Amino acid sequence: MDTDRRQAARRVSWAAFIGTTIEWYDFFLYGTAAALVFNKQFFPAMDPVAGSIAAFGTMTVGFLARPLGGVIFGHFGDRIGRRNTLVVSLMIMGLGTTLIGLLPTYSSIGVWAAVLLVVMRIAQGVGLGGELGGAVVLTMEHAPKGRRGLFGAFPMMGTPAGMLCANLVFLGTSSLLGEESFTAWGWRVPFLLSVVLVGIGLYLRLRIEESPDYADLVERRKPVRLPVAIVLRDHWRQVLHTIGVIVGNSSVAYIFMVYILNYGEAEAGLSRTFLLTCVIGGAAVWLVTAPLWAHLGDRHGLRALFSWGSVVLLAGTVAILPIVNTGNTTLIAVFMVAMGAVLAVTHAPQGTLTAGFFPVAIRYSGTSVAYQLASLLGGGITPLIAASLFAATGTSLSITGYLTAVAVISLVSALVIPRNDAERLDGPLPAGDGRPATAGITK
Repeated sequence: MDTDRRQAARRVSWAAFIGTTIEWYDFFLYGTAAALVFNKQFFPAMDPVAGSIAAFGTMTVGFLARPLGGVIFGHFGDRIGRRNTLVVSLMIMGLGTTLIGLLPTYSSIGVWAAVLLVVMRIAQGVGLGGELGGAVVLTMEHAPKGRRGLFGAFPMMGTPAGMLCANLVFLGTSSLLGEESFTAWGWRVPFLLSVVLVGIGLYLRLRIEESPDYADLVERRKPVRLPVAIVLRDHWRQVLHTIGVIVGNSSVAYIFMVYILNYGEAEAGLSRTFLLTCVIGGAAVWLVTAPLWAHLGDRHGLRALFSWGSVVLLAGTVAILPIVNTGNTTLIAVFMVAMGAVLAVTHAPQGTLTAGFFPVAIRYSGTSVAYQLASLLGGGITPLIAASLFAATGTSLSITGYLTAVAVISLVSALVIPRNDAERLDGPLPAGDGRPATAGITK
């Protein structure tokens, strides 16, 4: 039985990794296009700074939709199962991405082009809102004892893998077609490629088993009728704590992955190809070091790993824009690659760590809602805030100050994680009103 569980855990882990990679590929395509193309294709009537703010604003819309996706898919993930819910989330994400590749631009239909872009971005946000939390929960609940940090890191690895794929495709397409053709129509190719990738992801997800923890729960008692209501009523402190833990990594990551492409080209005079190459190098290091950090977390404690990683992340936060401002390509390239490893330290364990804040019966909802709210307050608004701060102050110091404050919040949140909560992955669901736990479960 133990061998069977390990084999099932490996299948689920790889399916979760590939599925989240595809979803993040879709989501990051938009971020890269927002930094490099969308201001020209959908907001050409604005000056470059205002166009960039508008493009990043449409990106933020996707983050606004992600908590909604977390509520919707969390509800069904706790009510009818993890696997089938993740299949639907992948389909919605793929549809939204493909349709972006088919959208007419401002030159064809005017302002309606931007409206349709926002609608497709909302679809992406809803799809991704149910993805990462569910994939972490499904993988973690399949994992053998003592290996939940490592197995739970596989869905998290989809973030750098998706970023790596999105930037490689963008870089390859723009290099092959040239600037003029890429800006005119070549940017659509990476979005249309999503059709093939989603087909592969669906094939893999339909071949995996349901979570044994969830199956055992359903055998013993009825699923929660309104899991999100239980999360917000009885576990709001865990939701707030999760937000604090995640927001620092999310904010810095989106400066690293998205905003730096726009800022480095416009303000530091760096080439698009160089910046994309740096992000690709950093993403590759992030991807390959994530399993190492997760393994260390299993051996020495996820809480300790995350706390030390938060200290290093704070140091990198202070340095990132000043280093880009030097214009020294060697220094920038080395720093960006190193930042990949820094981001991995606080990213790899955060899924398993925060999922452990919530019991099985509401774990999909609790993890998804908390994670997506954190992503909205972190990565969702950070590129927009960064562009707005720079436009208002004319200096990157204002952006560095903002990022430092957010990184400090995550460091403090990491240091106050109770040791028992960091390791607790099972247990009854508190009713919150003095009734037996089963009353809260079945009502």
